[in-house]
Amino acid sequence: MALGLVLLAPVPGRAQGAGAAPEQDLKDLIPDSAVVDPEAWARGAPAAPDAPATPAPVAPLADLPGLTVPWPDSLAPPPALASLPVEPDVAAALAQEEQQAFPAPEAGVRGEEVKVGNHLTLVFPQTFKAFPGQGAFLDRFRALSALRKYDTEKDTIAQVSARARADKDLLERLLRIYGYYDATVTQTVGNPRVPGAGAGETSADAAVRFDIAPGERFRLGAIDLGNLAATGPDYLLFRKAFPLQPGEPLDNDRIVAARDQLDVQLGENGHAFAHLGAPELLVDHKRAEGDLTIPVEPGGKYRFGPVVSQNPRFLSSHHLADIARFERGDIYKRTDQEDLKRAILATGLVSSVTVTPRELSAPPAPGQAGEVALDVGLVPGPLRTIAGLAGYDTADGVRLEASWEHRNFFPPEGMLRLRGVAGTKEQLVGTTVRWNNFHGRDQVLTLDLYGNTVNRDAYTARTIAFTSTFEKLTTLLFQKPWVWSVGLEVVATQERESAVSGQLVPRNTYFVTALPVRGAFDRSDDLLDPTRGWRASLRISPEVSRQKGGPRVTYARVQADASAYLPVGGKVVLAARTRLGAIPGTDLANIAPSRRFYAGGGGSVRGYGYQEIGPRDTANAPSGGRSLAEFSLEARISTGLLGGALQLVPFLDAGSVSAAVTPTFRDIRYGAGLGLRYKTGFGPIRLDLGTPLNRRPGDSRVTVSVALGQAF
Repeated sequence: MALGLVLLAPVPGRAQGAGAAPEQDLKDLIPDSAVVDPEAWARGAPAAPDAPATPAPVAPLADLPGLTVPWPDSLAPPPALASLPVEPDVAAALAQEEQQAFPAPEAGVRGEEVKVGNHLTLVFPQTFKAFPGQGAFLDRFRALSALRKYDTEKDTIAQVSARARADKDLLERLLRIYGYYDATVTQTVGNPRVPGAGAGETSADAAVRFDIAPGERFRLGAIDLGNLAATGPDYLLFRKAFPLQPGEPLDNDRIVAARDQLDVQLGENGHAFAHLGAPELLVDHKRAEGDLTIPVEPGGKYRFGPVVSQNPRFLSSHHLADIARFERGDIYKRTDQEDLKRAILATGLVSSVTVTPRELSAPPAPGQAGEVALDVGLVPGPLRTIAGLAGYDTADGVRLEASWEHRNFFPPEGMLRLRGVAGTKEQLVGTTVRWNNFHGRDQVLTLDLYGNTVNRDAYTARTIAFTSTFEKLTTLLFQKPWVWSVGLEVVATQERESAVSGQLVPRNTYFVTALPVRGAFDRSDDLLDPTRGWRASLRISPEVSRQKGGPRVTYARVQADASAYLPVGGKVVLAARTRLGAIPGTDLANIAPSRRFYAGGGGSVRGYGYQEIGPRDTANAPSGGRSLAEFSLEARISTGLLGGALQLVPFLDAGSVSAAVTPTFRDIRYGAGLGLRYKTGFGPIRLDLGTPLNRRPGDSRVTVSVALGQAF
């Protein structure tokens, strides 16, 4: 179709032609009657009798050059407005306002009807059942369908028709995703027949049916992966990572997944600067095939070089290298680079971090990997925190806590914390220095110096202590199967057991030195909310104790813990725990009351108060023991309430403390109750209400415990 363009050039007016006087021309146009009596002339009245004769009427003005618009006639009626043509979409909707019934299927043609919504039906040919992705296809359509999303009882036929056109386009796109490039979708908008009703009787609700004829499914033709062959000996590894082969059914989802898998394999095998373009598909309808091209530029192969901090005074390059899970010279892995980024963020010292690979020295050569440095950009975050806590519970009474900390007071990652506690049963002043990631990832060195007074039912104590611990921690970022700790404790404490017959007993002064060692295995699936697996730990603390004016004694505090988790039926997790402890080496009287075993409380036997289980003295107060046995069993039942975040947890606990060195069960105590768990992004919040099943005089009837995380 030819397109023309007409340019209109301006034409000069004749009244100002060359050599003409504008004033004289205007004068010639004014009649004499208008000059003699302008007002009468304007009203159309005849001229006065003594007025000069009126000249003959002037002829109409000649058409102006270039003016094609006809001169308006004020007496003629205005022209009638032409009606605009009806829009095709509106015409189709109006035509469908008349009630229509879905046409009956043609003779010999049968299809499988799938109800997607109350007013939406898809009809597939029987052969489409063999399509393995039919379920995923329907799920996608349900999630994206405009008819299903906006289906209401008040929809007009026009609204339904507009949404049906959008769904028809959606179906055609989805069919192409799965390789049906010659598919046709027939849309019918009308009123469905009422099942069991008479002939011609239809429903009043508008409904839509799509009859789908998918046609032949296209297949993959040629596959071009750019310069992937430049990877040399690793080509077969990378080609295997891209599993698609010519002749397979064409599936756009599999193409995207295979492209991403190839990208991951390149990044995990040294190709730090690999680049993959977007897949391009050339569809040939004659061959019913699609030729696939993915531009691949693998780049060279590299090894890790140095980790370079852009802010070395804040976090040094050496410290960042300690955090990394790779050594210099290891083959580059993109996941190790991302893991380093996450670990730096997990320190809590930075608000943002970037880790950028940079090529060092010469580029890689055949058979020789290059070296890549990791440049770490850091933006420090807030480093100081002031915290406070006020509360009350039956074990500690009124309790006020306050702390100040600076998380990088001793760079790198050296935290200084000052803390204090003021309460009815405990007062404390202390300072803590803690180095995170100390000469290795998740290794922590802690030094703690504090003084406190404690008033428990079992004893009162005034203590000055220094502790040091070096440990390998498990974290939410990387839950480790094996953790350990070693430590040193130096304690000076004045302690007095409960009053006897209302009389205070003298205080004893103990000097204790301990070397605690702990190891733990964790084969569970979650640190705060395990649902399967098991855990086991063993803690041994050899100790030397001397009372003022008394002999020096040696003993060992040994404690073993184990727990297991078993999912049942998809909504229930059975959890069980056991704890056994013993203090061999000396008599109970030689052990400071604060270092004996006790049981009872939210983390022990629920239903009993803190330290209420075990031998009692003549004042009926707990006196502690040299052995411990605890058992717990609970069912964590998902309720589906609050979006699935709420659990009900019935539990049964049992525990015994004995003065003997071997755990006994002669005085075992049982507690039972019901708990609630509210799951959050940082772990479940726990609320447990328990009651003792074999309560003794003085035991509480009901106990309440609140904490973060499961009981075990």
